[in-house]
Amino acid sequence: MIRGIAASALATVALGLGACGDDRPRQDENEPAGEFPVAVNAAKFAPEQRLAQTSDLQLEIENVGSDPVPNLAVTIYTGEVKASGSFSVRSDQPGLADPNRPVWILENGFPKLAEPGEDVAELDAAASAGAAAAQTDTFAFGPLDAGQTKDIVWRVTPVQAGNYTIHYQLAAGLDGKAKAVTDDGEPVTGEFDVTISDKPPRASVADNGDVVIENQ
Repeated sequence: MIRGIAASALATVALGLGACGDDRPRQDENEPAGEFPVAVNAAKFAPEQRLAQTSDLQLEIENVGSDPVPNLAVTIYTGEVKASGSFSVRSDQPGLADPNRPVWILENGFPKLAEPGEDVAELDAAASAGAAAAQTDTFAFGPLDAGQTKDIVWRVTPVQAGNYTIHYQLAAGLDGKAKAVTDDGEPVTGEFDVTISDKPPRASVADNGDVVIENQ
C-alpha cells in the first residue's frame, strides 16, 4: 500500500514539474528565426607580432539585408579546438589543472566600437561594447539595422610566442535561430594566421634624436 502511495505521489510531482516547465518561456522564444545577410567589409589583424606589443583585431560588419539583425554576435577562438576564452589555446600536456593557456590578453574595456572615420588608436576613452555572452568566446553587440555598420575593435597583447590561427564566425542572435549568412546563404566566417615573435624589436635613433622602432 505504501509503495502505491509513493508511486502516486511521484507521478503527481512529475506532472506538476511538467506543468511548471510548460509555463516558463523558452530561452529563445523571442529570437526570430531566419537568415540575415551580413558582410565583413574589413578584417584586420597584424600577421607579424611581438610579445608585449599591443595589436588591434578589427572587424567592420555591415547589415546588407532588408531586415534588422536581432543581435549581432561574434565568436572568436584561437586554434582548431575552442578553449576557455577567445584568445587562449588548449594544451594537451597531461596533468595540467587548467589546460587553457592565454596567447593574447584582451585589454580592459575592449571590445569597443569605432565611429566612422575615427582613428582606432584613440579608442581608449570610448565606452565598452560587446557584452560577453554565456559562451566565453562570444561577444554580443545588439541589433544592427539594415544598411548599418559596426566597426568592432578588440585590443590585445600577445603573451606567448608561436604560430597561431584566430577564427571568427558571425551570428544574428545568441540562441541559434537567427543566422548570419553571406549573400550566397553561407555562414560568415574568417581567420587570421599570426606569428608572434619573442625577439625584441630593433631600434635606431633618427637624425632628430627620436628613437625609431622597426616593425620587422
